[in-house]
Amino acid sequence: MLIKNLARDKFLLLMILPVVVYYIVFHYVPMSGIVIAFKNFTVSKGIWGSDWVGVKWFEQFFNSIFFWRLLRNTLLISVYGLLFGFWVPIAFALLLSELKNGYFKRFAQTVSYLPHFVSIVVVVGMMVMFLSPTNGVVNLLLNRLGLSSIAFFDDSAWFRTLYVGSDIWQSFGWNSIIYLAAIAGINTQLYEAAKCDGANRWRQIWHITLPGIRPTIMILLILSVGNMMNVGFEKILLMYNPGTYEVSDVISTYVYRRGILAADYSYGAAVGLFNSAVNFILLIAVNQTSRKMNQASLW
Repeated sequence: MLIKNLARDKFLLLMILPVVVYYIVFHYVPMSGIVIAFKNFTVSKGIWGSDWVGVKWFEQFFNSIFFWRLLRNTLLISVYGLLFGFWVPIAFALLLSELKNGYFKRFAQTVSYLPHFVSIVVVVGMMVMFLSPTNGVVNLLLNRLGLSSIAFFDDSAWFRTLYVGSDIWQSFGWNSIIYLAAIAGINTQLYEAAKCDGANRWRQIWHITLPGIRPTIMILLILSVGNMMNVGFEKILLMYNPGTYEVSDVISTYVYRRGILAADYSYGAAVGLFNSAVNFILLIAVNQTSRKMNQASLW
């Protein structure tokens, strides 16, 4: 049976082969290098020739003065993004599905998708320009209202707001696509039956649309929670400065400074491995919880 199925789907398998090779070569094979997290890696000795040091680097990280700050900042930025950003594409998809004007609907979709294709460097550059304390549009407007200018990028109190807000703006339109697809898959006869029962549009959304896309919502929520520790490294690197380190420095930027810039590869690998382990634990926990509560899970 297996040979028969392989022969039947040989062209489909051939199409997916480059993707499989890519993940094996660039994702799975490099994972063997994770052993340097338990070694005192030196370039001259190589990965396998370097001396074993056990969990020395993990202990050094846990005992460092940066550990709790990095963990707190990473979790807070991720939690804020989840609380304020996860529901936005859902709401946007519900609003788009209710639009009857096809031209306006396509226009709204196009406008909302465009920020996704804008480079992070460009997004941060736009923020710097618009929020400049001297000639930024926002501060000029504040001055017109009789308020003082705000140095947004130098004020640590604004960092998380700017990061999360810009991330929502850039991603909500693109993330709504999968919800629109899920809504399109709901049986239209359910809406017709609800109309016959006297349900208005709000009741139809609450009792048909939302339950219909709940499995999709839960799957994406699981993936989001399982990715909480992977805060956008590039954007933070572009946005932060020594004045905002206290609230902006996260595990990924710390790994970059210690592991790459300071060439402390073993220490950086240990911190990165800890980050991945926390992500894995969160993914398992939220998947199990979702499977028990909503019968929706990744496995």
